[in-house]
Amino acid sequence: MDEDPPIVAADPHFLVIDGYDRAGRETLAGGGATPAGELYANMLRKCRPGCTIDIIYPADAGVSLPRGAALESYDGIAWTGSSLTIYADDPRVRPQIELAKAIFETQVPSFGSCWAAQIAVVAAGGRCAANPRGREMGVARKIALTSEGRAHPLYAGKPNVFDAFISHEDEVTDLPPGAVLLASNAFTTVQAVAVTHKGGTCWALQYHPEYDLHELARLTFCRIDKLVKLGFFADREAALDYVDKLETLHADPTRQDIAWLLGVDADIMNEDVRLVEVRNWIEQLVLPAMRP
Repeated sequence: MDEDPPIVAADPHFLVIDGYDRAGRETLAGGGATPAGELYANMLRKCRPGCTIDIIYPADAGVSLPRGAALESYDGIAWTGSSLTIYADDPRVRPQIELAKAIFETQVPSFGSCWAAQIAVVAAGGRCAANPRGREMGVARKIALTSEGRAHPLYAGKPNVFDAFISHEDEVTDLPPGAVLLASNAFTTVQAVAVTHKGGTCWALQYHPEYDLHELARLTFCRIDKLVKLGFFADREAALDYVDKLETLHADPTRQDIAWLLGVDADIMNEDVRLVEVRNWIEQLVLPAMRP
C-alpha cells in the first residue's frame, strides 16, 4: 500500500512591524540605510523564498492597526528594531505595546530584533530600562547561549558563543512569567529571550541578524555625531574611516586585512551562520503551525 505523500506547507504570509516612526525612517533613508521594515522583509525572503509580506508602521499617527482575524490571517509576525524608547510614556509606543498584546492573544508565532525583545517582554508584564553601561554598538561580542538556549530550537545549529550586529541603549531588566533567557553577554544580560504569554510565543533577539556590513556602515553614518560624542570615535574623520572599512569589506569579503582590523568573522559575514535563528523560527515554529 502506497503511503500518503508528506504534507508540505504553503509559502507563509508574514506581517512585518516596522517600529520606527516616520522621522526615524527618514533619518535612515537619508544616510543610505535600508528602512527597517524593508530590511526585515528582504531577510525573510532570503530565508523563505516565495513568502508574501505586508509591512505596517504603528508608530505613525492615525495608522489603523490590525486586530483579531486580521492578525490571525498571518502565519508569522516579525518586529524590526526601533529608535524609540519602550519605557517612555509615548503615543508612538503605547499602540505598539497593545499590538504586541493582541498578537500574543492570537497565538500567531512572532519573532524580531532589538525592539522586538523589549516589546514582547513589556507586553507580557516585564520591564526594560536604559542600560547602565551605555550604548552597545557595532558588533556584540561573545554572546553565549544559556543552558536553556543550547537546548532551544531557536539555536539549533548555532555556535554556543558568537558575535552579532547590534545597536541599542536600552535593555530588558525584568523577565515576565513565561519568559526564558536564551543568550547573554557581558554588556547585556538579555541578548535573546523566548516569551510565552496568553498561549502565544515570541522568540526575540536583542541583536540584529538582518544587518550586514553595508547596513552597519550606513547606520553608523546616520548616528555618526552621536557616536563621536559618546566616545566610540575620536572624531568624525575616524568614524568615516570606520564606515569606509565596513563598506570595503562588504564589497570584497576576501579583504582579510580589514576583517582582522575590525575583528569580524563568519559569525556575521556568513549568512548561513548569521541567519540561523530566523530560519529556525520559520522552520520550527511558523511552518509546523501551518500544517493541518
